[in-house]
Amino acid sequence: MRRPLQVRFFRDWPLKLVSLGLAVGLWLLLVPAEKATAVKSLAVPLEALNVPAGLEIVEGLPATVDVTLRAPNRVLDGIGPSGLAARLDLERATVLQQEYPVAASAVSVPKGAEVVKIAPSKVTIRLERTAAATLEVRATLRGRPAAGAHVEGVEVVPATVEVEGPESRLRSEDAATTAPLDLTGLTQPTVFEADIILPRPELRLVNSPASARVSVRVVADKPAAKAPARRSP
Repeated sequence: MRRPLQVRFFRDWPLKLVSLGLAVGLWLLLVPAEKATAVKSLAVPLEALNVPAGLEIVEGLPATVDVTLRAPNRVLDGIGPSGLAARLDLERATVLQQEYPVAASAVSVPKGAEVVKIAPSKVTIRLERTAAATLEVRATLRGRPAAGAHVEGVEVVPATVEVEGPESRLRSEDAATTAPLDLTGLTQPTVFEADIILPRPELRLVNSPASARVSVRVVADKPAAKAPARRSP
């Protein structure tokens, strides 16, 4: 009995040896690729969510944070900064608090990947209360009418706009202005449509148009009064 078993075992042994070698090679090639992990660091956009009503960020929020990920190579190769975002929840933020942690849970990553590190791990953000104001709209005029004419009056519609923004960015002397209007060479009344420009970029219009209609009354100069003729003695 033993001899037939040995014969069957060693029959075609070169082919069996090659098959065993191929199986081991495939295992060495494929299995580590599935299990081997690596790390990658990416600059990920940082977004602020749930800013409390009546508050707004005035400074400190960085555009990105550096996120280090660990994942299998096949997963890591498909991860790029465009598909990730770090979301900072400010639901409990106050004007008194300035430091906010950026936790690993703030970054949503694909299955199989994990966040190893976020730098910086906390950010300093300053919030202020939102304030509102009514600003006068003033026309910005450039150039002069043609010779023999002058500007008799200017009307801006709307004359005022409602704005809001951080309370430190609103001042009592503030006014909105129009984009510059060129009066060079005008000889008659002219109506312009011009964008409304706010005094600071942190301010924004509220229920107000983004442009104004400016009516410039250009009229001819009055003839100079003739001096009375002198009588001969």
